[in-house]
Amino acid sequence: MTIGQPERATQDRMIAQMCGDTSGAAGGLGWRYLGDWHQRPGNANIEPDLLRPWLTARGYDPEVITKAIAELQRAARMDGLKLFEANRATFDMLRYGMQVTPGPGEAPVTVRFIDWDHPAANDLGVAEEVAITAKNPKAYNKRPDLVLYVNGIALGVVELKKSTVEVGEGIRQTLDNQRAEFIRHFFTTVQITFAGNDMQGLRYAAIQTPQPYWLAWKEDSEIIMPLERDVSQMLTPDRFLELINDFILFDAGIKKVTRPNQYFAVKAAQEAVRARKSGIIWQTQGSGKSLIMVMLARWIREALPEARILVVTDRKELDEQIETVFGNTGDKVRRAKSGADLLAALADPKERVVSSLVHKFGRREEDELGEMIANIQRGQIGAPVGSFFVFIDEAHRTQSGKLARAMPTILPDAVFYGFTGTPLLKSDKQTSLEVFGPYIGTPYRFNEAVEDGVVLDLRYEARDIDQRVASPTKIDEWFEAKTKGLTPVAKATLKQRWGTLQRVLSSKDRLEQIASDIIMDMELKPRLKSGRGNAMLVAGSIPEACRLFEIFRNSGSDLAGKCAIVTSYTRNASELTGEEAGMGETEKQYVYRVYDRLMTDLATDEEAYETEALRKFRKEPAQMKLLIVVSRLLTGFDAPTATYIYIDKQMRDHGLFQAICRVNRLDGDDKDFGYVIDYKDLFKNIETAVDDYTSGAFDAFDAADVDGLISSRAEKAGVDLTTARDAWFGLLDPVEQPKGDAEVLAYFSSPGGWEVDPEADEKARRRQALYKLAGAYARAFASVAEDPAASGVNDLQIAQYRGEVDRALALRDAVRLHSEDGVDMKQFEPAMRHLIDTYIKADGSDVISHLDDISLIDLVASKGASVEEELPPSLKAKRENVAEAIENNVRKLIIDETPVNPKFYERMSELLTDLVKKRKDDALAYAEYLEKIADLVRSVKAGHGSDYPPSMDTTGRKALYDNLGQEEARTQSVDHAIRETAQTGWRGNKMKERMLRRKLSDVLDDDEAVEQIIEIIRSHHEY
Repeated sequence: MTIGQPERATQDRMIAQMCGDTSGAAGGLGWRYLGDWHQRPGNANIEPDLLRPWLTARGYDPEVITKAIAELQRAARMDGLKLFEANRATFDMLRYGMQVTPGPGEAPVTVRFIDWDHPAANDLGVAEEVAITAKNPKAYNKRPDLVLYVNGIALGVVELKKSTVEVGEGIRQTLDNQRAEFIRHFFTTVQITFAGNDMQGLRYAAIQTPQPYWLAWKEDSEIIMPLERDVSQMLTPDRFLELINDFILFDAGIKKVTRPNQYFAVKAAQEAVRARKSGIIWQTQGSGKSLIMVMLARWIREALPEARILVVTDRKELDEQIETVFGNTGDKVRRAKSGADLLAALADPKERVVSSLVHKFGRREEDELGEMIANIQRGQIGAPVGSFFVFIDEAHRTQSGKLARAMPTILPDAVFYGFTGTPLLKSDKQTSLEVFGPYIGTPYRFNEAVEDGVVLDLRYEARDIDQRVASPTKIDEWFEAKTKGLTPVAKATLKQRWGTLQRVLSSKDRLEQIASDIIMDMELKPRLKSGRGNAMLVAGSIPEACRLFEIFRNSGSDLAGKCAIVTSYTRNASELTGEEAGMGETEKQYVYRVYDRLMTDLATDEEAYETEALRKFRKEPAQMKLLIVVSRLLTGFDAPTATYIYIDKQMRDHGLFQAICRVNRLDGDDKDFGYVIDYKDLFKNIETAVDDYTSGAFDAFDAADVDGLISSRAEKAGVDLTTARDAWFGLLDPVEQPKGDAEVLAYFSSPGGWEVDPEADEKARRRQALYKLAGAYARAFASVAEDPAASGVNDLQIAQYRGEVDRALALRDAVRLHSEDGVDMKQFEPAMRHLIDTYIKADGSDVISHLDDISLIDLVASKGASVEEELPPSLKAKRENVAEAIENNVRKLIIDETPVNPKFYERMSELLTDLVKKRKDDALAYAEYLEKIADLVRSVKAGHGSDYPPSMDTTGRKALYDNLGQEEARTQSVDHAIRETAQTGWRGNKMKERMLRRKLSDVLDDDEAVEQIIEIIRSHHEY
């Protein structure tokens, strides 16, 4: 190939690769050349002269063949149908066959137009310059470059461009051809369309796919030239027919063909299914995990006649999404409405695909779950029928706990597949490996999805709202007036509950500043202002979400009628029982009132309200500009319109990563990034999450020995139980005999009142230890009780320990009441909320980061460990302090001593003042840290200096230039060699790295220099 050769030369090379030659005999990849059909009359997407002989050779009678071809042609004519509908009808005929009745009274015959199981048994032909006459005489004729015929039926169309012409031109030409003005009718049988050139290779898509959503194939290969490589990977008969048969879906009016990550995930899972091995499929957020489930489920049902699929999730919206996705693609799903309905579905073999919330496996009480299992065993409930494959969505959450352990009990022979959009962190590793086993296939990470154009990258902005304490004297007067009669320890407990950073940050004044911020953004941010994009606001709690909702509703702004609140809350009057203390409105009463007034005003209920809000958010973003959420919709909720996410909630790991990925879906040219606006100083957590989910940090999890893992954890649980038990009885040792209730109360409490007890402070310390150790013993016992035998505990011991734990918890509660350490929080809730809202004031927000021009992927890739190392020691220390303040409740820093020394933070105003000051100091340190990070990242991205030749125009080239003696010609040679030789996925692939080293050795002639260059380019993702 020579760069700049005409398109004709590219076309000749592709034909030669596919067909071998133009003799008409099968060759090359397995296709035969049908000819140049430029001048051939009557070209069509169904060629009877090719289809009839093939069907005849399959043994069908002539009259059956004639009827079958006529029916297929009728479906392909698109009479009165849209292209999508006609294409779907012909796809069904091609994939499943067509029933034809030879004559009156005769049994129907199923005619199969394609042999999907034996690709080489088909007549595979390539025709070029296929001239197609437009259906409308006033329209324009067209001539696709290549048409791929299988048994005379056009299944693929290829548009080629020369090497110097952008592949997008071929894509647009293909989309033009599908317009009514041109040859739309020809595409009723076409399953995959292709466009390509020598430099960019092939792009592929289903019919009517907009240009931004065309895909590039990604697969390891030793072939260097992109077009030749892609043709060899996608257009072999086996792969081409497999893609059509197993990897095309019709989803809610859109025809979809698999992305490479979906294809290889399903292929790896197929091998696991054949071996009946469970495992975990990790595909990053937004990469089409639900469609992987659908494609895999369809393949399982067709490959294994006895197979049944159970799809389990832990969120209502995900359960609904699963039903929708399967239903949109034509697969009927039985969605269980209750535990009994689920068991009935499992016992009915006609229900091939069943979906359920994990909670349908029984409530948390073990006895009810045991009763369900016993009923199955007694025959009172039908036992599950069939060979079950269980798909667990969002496996890192759903797999934990008693409910998940019920599934193997009810379905003892099932194979389990966990699907997750995030890697398994250390806390998930143990139980996930036990339930599912290792990863299946290669994890598809966030940065790969961004690189492939599957999702958008993210940009980050930190905002800070400065707060101050107003009228300390009034705070103290109010607090003392409202807590008159409480013991000092009880007052300290109340301060501990309300004197926290979270309470300070929930002040009404601060929430109003956040609302003002968002209202301003709606007028200033182009995509929000245009109404094409919208936003989500993550509140710290349901009461905070309600306060924010009311602020927006009463703001008089455009958002007043274009925001909605979506939480897990549903009105239930029974929840108000025990709330009324006659002291004002509690938080539960407040939430109930907000929801009740909203639903009454709209004459609706929570479910209908939420459904309509989400419909508008997705379909009419200009009418639903903001969703206020707490934990709902932060996973499994796909809305391409969502562009900004405002976070005012402490989050980390899975939850944080999934939340920010709500705004990374593709949605037109005006959405270039998803934007994360952070009010809670979460940058370090976000950075860590993105780094984790773009690295190989979790790939080695499948190497663990599961049996050893289980046994070691059980042994540790046994040791923890012994330790906790010894500590508990050690605490009780000094209690006088016979260690009855009276002796315990005398040792830990002050029967005559704390004011006259000289040991009051010492007894307060004892009580703190009592509360702590009783809880520790209960937790350790619960861990062993899950599987006593594994921890070396017999039935008699477990019964003894259960009695001891019950006694410990009873003592804890009795001592707390007797000593009056306990506080009826409901009684004081309204007064404390008034105090916070009245005396904690807030200023307008400030942007404290300058990272808005750096994407998170760039940030992680450019910074790495080097930026951390370059931070001065003083700033490192500040960063650590900030991280600690963010991740831990500030109460730990200032309240720990309070129960022991009631005079510590004697004044509520001092406590709040110190909290606000600490928050302000942390914000200043945090801002300094972010500024330093921004400077270092820009320095890395720009190179170490500005004196570079014009040709050194990327960070990678600059790095090479700096390390190759600043010799421009030599750097260009090395850069060219790398770009020409380095294949996708070369890092860590021995064969690909070896090829790259050989190429670099030719240019550098120095093994040490080669290794240095390899190490340099590992961290530059442009190579």
